[in-house]
Amino acid sequence: MSELRKDSLSFFEALGQSVANVSPTLTPALSVAVVASIAGNASWFVFLLCTVALVMVALNIGELAGRIPAAGSFFIYVSRSLGPVWGVLSGWAMLAAYLFTALALTIATSIFVKTFFTSIGMPIAVPNILMYLIISALIWIFATRDIRISSRIGLTLEAISVTIIVIVLAIVLAHYHFAPDTTQITLKGANFGGITQAIVFGIFSFVGFESAASLGKETKNPKVIIPKAIIWTAISSGIFFMISAYVITQGFGDNATALGASAAPIGDITNHFSKWMTAPVYFGATVSSFACALASINAFGRMLFSLGRYQFVHRSMGVVHKKQHTPIAALSVGVVLNFIICAIFANNAEPNTYGWYGTLASFGFIIVYLMCSIAAPVLLRRTGEMKPKHAVTGVLGVLFMLFALGGSVYPVPAAPYNYFPYAFAAYMLLGFAWFSFVKRRSPQVLSGIQHDLEGAAIAIGHIENAAIAAGE
Repeated sequence: MSELRKDSLSFFEALGQSVANVSPTLTPALSVAVVASIAGNASWFVFLLCTVALVMVALNIGELAGRIPAAGSFFIYVSRSLGPVWGVLSGWAMLAAYLFTALALTIATSIFVKTFFTSIGMPIAVPNILMYLIISALIWIFATRDIRISSRIGLTLEAISVTIIVIVLAIVLAHYHFAPDTTQITLKGANFGGITQAIVFGIFSFVGFESAASLGKETKNPKVIIPKAIIWTAISSGIFFMISAYVITQGFGDNATALGASAAPIGDITNHFSKWMTAPVYFGATVSSFACALASINAFGRMLFSLGRYQFVHRSMGVVHKKQHTPIAALSVGVVLNFIICAIFANNAEPNTYGWYGTLASFGFIIVYLMCSIAAPVLLRRTGEMKPKHAVTGVLGVLFMLFALGGSVYPVPAAPYNYFPYAFAAYMLLGFAWFSFVKRRSPQVLSGIQHDLEGAAIAIGHIENAAIAAGE
């Protein structure tokens, strides 16, 4: 049976997967306005707090990734720490998280492509459904090729995009002669309630930073490279978000109300300070959102691949392309679902569907981040490697994610967002029901997973070269 290409990815290629999945450009392009509408001039401080929270989660995930290199990443991590039931549910949640992220970024790519052509005086009138078909086809072409290609493309495109944004930010700072903005630094006009509320949405800007973990089977020295890529993605993204929020707020004259009402904050700034940069900014946003959609499908495919190898879903999902060594069947399912769901809602306003898909994705990420923050100290205690710092990062990770989960459902949001938590809960119940059915119908599936977990536990503590019996 063909396997994923082992030992083929470097640190920068693993970093490219996580960075592309975060899609840093989208925060100054879209998310800063939302945070400003809630937290006012304290937006940069919100991203500082979010960075601390996600670094705690990153440290927990890094501990797991450094000991359990696997394509299924979170499914395997939680299974080997808390048991197969929780592991399968984590994998089920992450499938939805990655798929809905791809959906949201497919919509964003469509929006930015149209805006880019409009900015250069060549507006296009392409039907949404055709745009989604083209984007999905391009995702499939890149995703099913050698993972080294898509990872390098992701990092390259994101580097171009971020560079463009940095140039815009530098122009704004130069306009103000690089003088400190005391209004923001002193958090003038900010209030505790607004800051805590905005943290919930701010955390959503980071989702995807952990996706390098899905490349554990394909990375050189994954026990070192994967944790390093995850942690550095969280830190570097947080710094970029803080600087972007600070400069964009200053660019709006510290008028958080105007910033909060902006549909394209970075575009509004370029129109005011340097109109010649408007087209490059939207080009950067386009490549950034496409790179994120590609990274999300890559991660979705490897998660579904792992579930297929364990026969939690049909075993055909565990098929690997003989030449490219990519999970061809699982990736194809992801791309087809991406197009079909986008097409079903193609007649809705794209900013609305972008918000719907992004919100649904966030529930999956928060649940898995929470489970990993519990699983890391449990695993370390079992292997005798537990230290006080691991307990601290585990507890903090859990508390931050519980806060985010609570904040996503209260205060009760307006329709249709008020239905989304229950829709995702129903999805999770469906996964639990399916797992129960599989366990009753094919008990050897569960025993196979348990056998693999037992073998892996021995390997973690004693034998580095122990084989993983179930074929993961």
